[in-house]
Amino acid sequence: MELRTAASPKDVKHYTTDRLREEFLIDDLFKVNEIKLVYSHIDRIITGSAVPVNQELKLTAGDELRAEYFLQRREMGIINIGGKGTITIDGTVNELEHKDGMYIGMGSKDISFASVDATNPAKFYINSAPAHTTYPTVLIKPENCVNVELGSLEGSNHRVICKYILPGQVESCQLVMGMTQLKPGSVWNTMPCHTHDRRMEVYLYFDMQENDMVFHYMGEPTETRHIVMRNEQAVISPSWSIHSGCGTKAYTFIWGMVGENQDFDDMDACDLKDLR
Repeated sequence: MELRTAASPKDVKHYTTDRLREEFLIDDLFKVNEIKLVYSHIDRIITGSAVPVNQELKLTAGDELRAEYFLQRREMGIINIGGKGTITIDGTVNELEHKDGMYIGMGSKDISFASVDATNPAKFYINSAPAHTTYPTVLIKPENCVNVELGSLEGSNHRVICKYILPGQVESCQLVMGMTQLKPGSVWNTMPCHTHDRRMEVYLYFDMQENDMVFHYMGEPTETRHIVMRNEQAVISPSWSIHSGCGTKAYTFIWGMVGENQDFDDMDACDLKDLR
């Protein structure tokens, strides 16, 4: 498990491009027959992936968690961005189609991932946060989620937000998770932008072609920076940072938030005239 420490906005404004990418970009997810995990000190979120091609992959706690099993003191959200796969939880097999999700509550011990077709393997994207109680494990279908359409083609930000894990739909201790899909012709997400001091966030950008990219904007509103993102790369966004992207074409991204509250609308809007 890779470890990332927290970063101060006073320091980040002096980072080079390489240092910025080193601290916040996760560019080596979705490795064949591997579980990749990145542990961030920012609200203790773990971001990761599992790509079982021709073998079953079992999730273990590792030395970093000092736990008997991975979800001894944690909860987990998963969205499958690949082919059909299965997640087996304490002997119960759950089938996940493309873009199906799953919430796994604290206390689940034995977790393993597999693909139905090795030529079209599942790609499980993972967010995990510390938990204080156990909520039911739920298989999540995007068609049963809260879906909100926002923006416009004229504003280049016509998009549909699909909320997978949030209070009133799929309960969790602190993890909130969902997916935003841009409509063809739109390239901006989360613009006008915002911060939320009470929660941090991680974005995974995908549904992009090899030569496409997203310019992910971060930093304090008056000290903005950018990271060039490619397909199936993730980026860590501290609470003090904006998190907005502009792509060469439409794309999809998964957002995961952990922190003080679970109020999706608790945002501190940034006036466009104040951005620098």
